[in-house]
Amino acid sequence: MTPLEDALRDSAAAVDAALESLVPAPDGADGRLLEAMRYSLFAGGKRLRPFLVLSGADLFDVPRGWSVNTAAAIEMVHTYSLVHDDLPAMDDDDLRRGKPTCHIAFDEATAILVGDSLLTLAFEAVTAPEGHPDPAVRAELACALAQAAGADGMAGGQAIDLAAETRELTLDEVIQLQRLKTGALFGFSCEAGAILAQEDGAARAALRDYAACIGLAFQIADDLLDHEGTEADLGKAVGKDAAAGKATFVGLLGAEGARRRAEALVDDAIAALGAFGEAAEPLRAAARYIVERRH
Repeated sequence: MTPLEDALRDSAAAVDAALESLVPAPDGADGRLLEAMRYSLFAGGKRLRPFLVLSGADLFDVPRGWSVNTAAAIEMVHTYSLVHDDLPAMDDDDLRRGKPTCHIAFDEATAILVGDSLLTLAFEAVTAPEGHPDPAVRAELACALAQAAGADGMAGGQAIDLAAETRELTLDEVIQLQRLKTGALFGFSCEAGAILAQEDGAARAALRDYAACIGLAFQIADDLLDHEGTEADLGKAVGKDAAAGKATFVGLLGAEGARRRAEALVDDAIAALGAFGEAAEPLRAAARYIVERRH
């Protein structure tokens, strides 16, 4: 096992423990909703965004007791987005991580409520007193998460993505779409540690630059996996965007061109971390992993 794999495993274990506390096993009238929330939260996944939160916070020696709440929150927002993205009104997917999607395993109404509940609970997590002793810091976290998840972030990107079903996007438009849909949550994940540390200078700007690069590289890698991978490899349907006529990085740049663009973005991301020295090695390894992963 590589150092990054060890770090991802340890990070995931800490975040899973926090999620277990936030979303306990069902017991009562809301049992079906909690069961569906847990079904989606604990369906697997790399917990990459929480890892970025924890690794970024570690750069500033933020106590894990603080940063893990925010790490759990970003995983809940990410999971909510997947549950809603899989709905028939959106991408209409039957599989996620090799398992039936939430609306297939339960029903559409429950899946909508799962997304609503996870998004709401994420804000409870970042504003809880145990997440940071300073209420101003907790308020800044909540504001930054709202911006990343809402119309100026992930939801706005999803709206552009839906509109792309009826018209062809240029490369610049696809980049903007993905900076919102995918990149906004990466941005929050990377900056959260600086917010927790009350750091608002060059270090925070460096993390913002790093996040912009890896967020775009992640989506390019996803497009390559969708083009070259199989449903068995990825645990979900492949080739749907191309079949629907949506513009992708692979379609616009070709597979090799897309791969070169992703690798250049990773180089830029690593360069942005220069001032942090060896302490940022987990983040450098995460950037490399983003383009090397096979699922």
